[in-house]
Amino acid sequence: MSGAWNAWSWDTDPEAVRRDVAVAHERFTDSGRVSGPVRPVVGDSWLRSALHGVDPDTTLPRVELTGPTLYDYRDAHPLAFVMPLLRHLLVDTAPGPQIVAVGDASGRLLWVEGDRGLRRRAEAMCFVEGADWHERSVGTNAPGVALALDHEVQVFASEHFARGVQHWSCSAAPLHDPDTGALLGVLDLTGDSHLASPQALALARTAATAAEMELRALRISGRLPTPRRPPRDGAAPPDPGEGGGPPAPRESAGGARLRVLGRDSARITLDGRSRDLSIRHSEILLLLARSPRGLTGDALGARLHERDASPVTVRAEMSRLRRLLGPGLLASRPYRLCRPLATDIDEVRRHLSEGSYRRALESYAGPVLPRSEAPGVAEARDELQAEVCEVLGAGAEPDVLMDWAEHPEWRDDPRVLAAVLPALAPGSPRHAALRGRLRWLGG
Repeated sequence: MSGAWNAWSWDTDPEAVRRDVAVAHERFTDSGRVSGPVRPVVGDSWLRSALHGVDPDTTLPRVELTGPTLYDYRDAHPLAFVMPLLRHLLVDTAPGPQIVAVGDASGRLLWVEGDRGLRRRAEAMCFVEGADWHERSVGTNAPGVALALDHEVQVFASEHFARGVQHWSCSAAPLHDPDTGALLGVLDLTGDSHLASPQALALARTAATAAEMELRALRISGRLPTPRRPPRDGAAPPDPGEGGGPPAPRESAGGARLRVLGRDSARITLDGRSRDLSIRHSEILLLLARSPRGLTGDALGARLHERDASPVTVRAEMSRLRRLLGPGLLASRPYRLCRPLATDIDEVRRHLSEGSYRRALESYAGPVLPRSEAPGVAEARDELQAEVCEVLGAGAEPDVLMDWAEHPEWRDDPRVLAAVLPALAPGSPRHAALRGRLRWLGG
């Protein structure tokens, strides 16, 4: 499954993508116009890069932090607390050669670790600790675009704006404070072409989620202080008609929970009381849970449905949902949650990050809101399935994988069967049975 944020889909020839985009990049640098098979997220970034004055032939990042200044800054940074976890997930047990970089919210790389050979090669393009890799400084690259758009993204080979970077590929995901939603920095996987695969983006997303959960756990245990919520720059005045105003104090995650896996509509448990929601209200709460910094009416409408993106329609749905759930959960300007809303998606991801594969499978009751056609929900559905396929396929025991392949929700999913087959003995009856089922499904 391909999407706006993936460099290429499962059935795409990466070399063909590389060649076609290279031609489009040459045309863009000559004419300033984006044409050809260029993803919108990349084409828009090329335009922003040109507006920032980035030269595709000569620009290299500037090293802004070195020596004791760098070490003191990163030791005091909140992301220092999650580096042991990220090293365990992405360096110690890396599925292949890769560089793992973690940067701050301004795009400065604070940690660059991983494969030594790749790191030596990366020094030639100044992909080093202390260097500024924000999009506005060096043009289109995964950590820079992830920070600019606050969304996970891949940049593959010739999609990079600077030609000196086009031998590399990368997948990156933003990192947020789990309580305030503030952008803390970015996690990036850099290396050869395999790091622009759908699996690589799923891995980056899973690791970023695990890091944010680790921050929350450290804060609950008292090992990390609770930050003050930063002001929202440029926020509009409160709208009394929509229940605006400053967000209510956040409560513990146990007070609000949303179940969306394998359900046609969600069930919310709020302060000990449960109720089923309409499909549209299920979609809204899931999308807001995925966007801790909030969404404008236009952004929420676009994620709900391309044919129904009117801010007026969104405002009416939000008013109905606010009346249904009562005060204290929803705020506006932008639309956002005023308290943590845990989901069963979070539960699956937590078990995956802990290596509890059978518990992850038990929690994964089915696709995310399978009847929903909202683009934002479809993205969440495909994203979670890609993560589960990648993590279980790489680390789960054969018995767990077979249980997964025989689960009623997944036994006819070619992605599941393709993930399970490599873990089984090629000559075994189980391998033959799954191979036959996959062939019958057209996989």
